Amino acid sequence: MRAPRPAPPVAPRRPTTLRLHGDERVDDWYWLRDRDDPAVRAHLEAENAYTEAVLAPLRPLRDRIYEEIRSRVQETDASAPVPDGPWEYFTRTAEGLDYAIHCRRPRGDADPAHEAVLLDENALAAGHDYLAVGVFSVSPDHRLCAYAADTTGGERYTLRFRDLSTGRDLPDVVEDVTYGFAWAGDSRSCFYVRPDAALRPWQVWRHTVGEPATADVLVFQEDDEHFFVTVRRSRSERFVFVETASKTTSEAWFVPADDPGAPPRVVAPREPGHEYHVEHHWDEERGDRFLVVTNAGGAARNFKLVAAPAVDPARQYWTDLVPHRDDVRLEAVDAFARHLVCTERHEGLVRLRVLSVEDGSAHDVAFPDPAYTVWIGPNAQYDTATLRYGYTSLVAPVTDVDHDMDSHASTVVRTQPVLGGYDPADYVSERIWATAGDGTRVPISLVRRRDVPADGRAPGLLYGYGSYEHSVDAAFRSSRLSLLDRGFVFAIAHVRGGGELGREWYEAGRLGRKMNTFTDFLACAQHLVEHGYVHPGRLVARGGSAGGLLMGVVANLRPDLFAGIVAEVPFVDVITTMLDPSLPLTVTEWEEWGDPRDAEAYRWMRAYSPYDNVRTQPYPAMLVTTGLHDPRVQYWEPVKWVAKLRAHTTSGRPILCRVELDAGHGGPSGRYDAWREEATVLAFVCDAAGVS
Repeated sequence: MRAPRPAPPVAPRRPTTLRLHGDERVDDWYWLRDRDDPAVRAHLEAENAYTEAVLAPLRPLRDRIYEEIRSRVQETDASAPVPDGPWEYFTRTAEGLDYAIHCRRPRGDADPAHEAVLLDENALAAGHDYLAVGVFSVSPDHRLCAYAADTTGGERYTLRFRDLSTGRDLPDVVEDVTYGFAWAGDSRSCFYVRPDAALRPWQVWRHTVGEPATADVLVFQEDDEHFFVTVRRSRSERFVFVETASKTTSEAWFVPADDPGAPPRVVAPREPGHEYHVEHHWDEERGDRFLVVTNAGGAARNFKLVAAPAVDPARQYWTDLVPHRDDVRLEAVDAFARHLVCTERHEGLVRLRVLSVEDGSAHDVAFPDPAYTVWIGPNAQYDTATLRYGYTSLVAPVTDVDHDMDSHASTVVRTQPVLGGYDPADYVSERIWATAGDGTRVPISLVRRRDVPADGRAPGLLYGYGSYEHSVDAAFRSSRLSLLDRGFVFAIAHVRGGGELGREWYEAGRLGRKMNTFTDFLACAQHLVEHGYVHPGRLVARGGSAGGLLMGVVANLRPDLFAGIVAEVPFVDVITTMLDPSLPLTVTEWEEWGDPRDAEAYRWMRAYSPYDNVRTQPYPAMLVTTGLHDPRVQYWEPVKWVAKLRAHTTSGRPILCRVELDAGHGGPSGRYDAWREEATVLAFVCDAAGVS
């Protein structure tokens, strides 16, 4: 990248000394956390101006990529309809509009004249630079919908209710809610979640439509700051579940949906280390029972499935349905009247196993690609033999499939259109394995054009995450074609700390073993180079949030491996953040990263914290993004990290910071702005790898 004419913005050094456990850390840019300081706002704006100036020569490339992204999208489109009672529900988009339009039509009637618009997010967004809808739920009688909107990116929503016969909002307004919502059976009572001052979901409230929010009733409160609360209704519509969980312990409570005023009852009282998730099943033969995916307090490390009588679901009455398996991670169960669907993970890949309630027989749903992902789609009906699931791979666009659980036949309902003549046969997807320094085999999902040989000349982009037991599965992105068609190899490093290979894979990349996450990623990068997939000087790394932490660590450990790094909303000031319990997420995150007030935890965090380990060396070109209203990773972490990197790099390659002043953790909310942002990132990646 050509040297920029303007000098980068300089944040003055105002040293703050932080002492703990006999260690002294000097933070020259601690002052940037004061968002009310006019000098901070001026610095953020200067960062944006500098980034635009440096990227100005890439504007033609960025514009071409943006047009490529847009040209592949069928801008006026509709999702696969989901049957629910007398209606089919779907969302559609319209060319020129940023947001989804939620609709329904009479079941089996595709006449556009009979379509009804329930909620137009574009209308909600009018006059705002940002919009996110955190709740959208139609009442059981199909007469009302509840929706919650956020217009700042701060993830505090306002809940409203709409009469679907008139299209008008009711007077009910509930301020300051967060994710999680459930209707009761009467279609007037509902349950929602409130956050505390640190944005921790901690209370479940009951609201009655038509009554003021001041009359709402507190149903459940979680006082332990390690726990987050949510609420949902079972697919059977017979129960509402209140769930509270930390990173290592969970607890579920239930309320009969037809008796919303009843006090919640616990399924199994919390025990340290016991994680479980509850679903409800009912049929005439067995009555009401709860299906529980449980690790049995650690005895079933990869989880098992048990049944419990709803009348008394205490643990002593649990009976095994699917036993624990050392090589299979049971992730979830979905209950239908005559079938149970288990979502499992084996050798890093998701699979769906369908169990017959009547005779106990089982079958697996088949998938064609070597690396893919699959998920249970929207299935509003309980008494049905049709399972809607979603499927995608690195070469297959997102596809909605209806699977007949009796005949085992699958029918494609809809495949995401990819315009411009996309042919999956032009690309090849692979699953390969790198070997980490301790001998552990680490899976890599990879895609390239079929005509790009593995001769050590190709540019490459390596993506990683590796935290929270979150699995980054192989999925299609039409925007990625702008790289692949320029000869890039795209790869995902499925590093430890994620959940791809079961619970142990996660445990091996958290707390005191966190360094495995970073060295696994480096092993994957080296494997791509050593086996000729990419050129050693043309590899770019990318990750966001906890994946941005990964980017920060590998930049410090092996800057020579990468021509460029993209770190989006990166969590990079680990110790300082984890010492501040007033920040969102901090207390519950101690179970993921460690509590630095403990000397041993401080020691292992100090060894990798990106901000604390920046040193004088030649860093690669870097593009760092953040959002001013991000409640998950505060804006000052990336901003001061960039200031420190610039003060220490010896390479002369640009280190850029792009600050979304009207967005939060997810970046721009409108799809056109999101495409422009992605085009900017891809143009940076191309330039860093020497591709025009």
